[in-house]
Amino acid sequence: MKLSKKTLFLVQAALIAAIYVVLTVVFAPFSFGEVQVRIAEALTILPVFLPAAVPGLFVGCFLGNMLGGAVLPDIIFGSLATLIGALGTRALRKAHPFLAPIPPIAANTVIVPFVLKYAYAVDLPIPFMMLTVGIGEVVSCGIFGLVLYYALNGRRAQVFGEAE
Repeated sequence: MKLSKKTLFLVQAALIAAIYVVLTVVFAPFSFGEVQVRIAEALTILPVFLPAAVPGLFVGCFLGNMLGGAVLPDIIFGSLATLIGALGTRALRKAHPFLAPIPPIAANTVIVPFVLKYAYAVDLPIPFMMLTVGIGEVVSCGIFGLVLYYALNGRRAQVFGEAE
């Protein structure tokens, strides 16, 4: 049975959201705080392959933050940071793969420290938290994300159907 394009898009987005939530919750000790390596952020490479990854990552981050016990500003602005990063990655899909992780790294490095400072009253300087969050994002998006990219890229047709 062949799915319509709209149904396939929704299924792909839902699966990506579900995987993001599971990775965020399972690795919760590493997913939150001033020093965080959110393993689920490796999935921010997926917009290179699928447009459905953009809403999937946003919804996954939103739900992962909710289930992880985040406060409302973190749920909203953390999810928006992931959305901005996913849109940027999608825009760079035809560029060199090493550029694809830059938008989520940048968006989270800039936005998350302000959330930590003002929503959680973390008593650390914002530039220091930009450094710690940025390092975590480089690990999760830059290293793990590119590992995922190279694992999937050679199997594009098998994993995602027709290559774009």
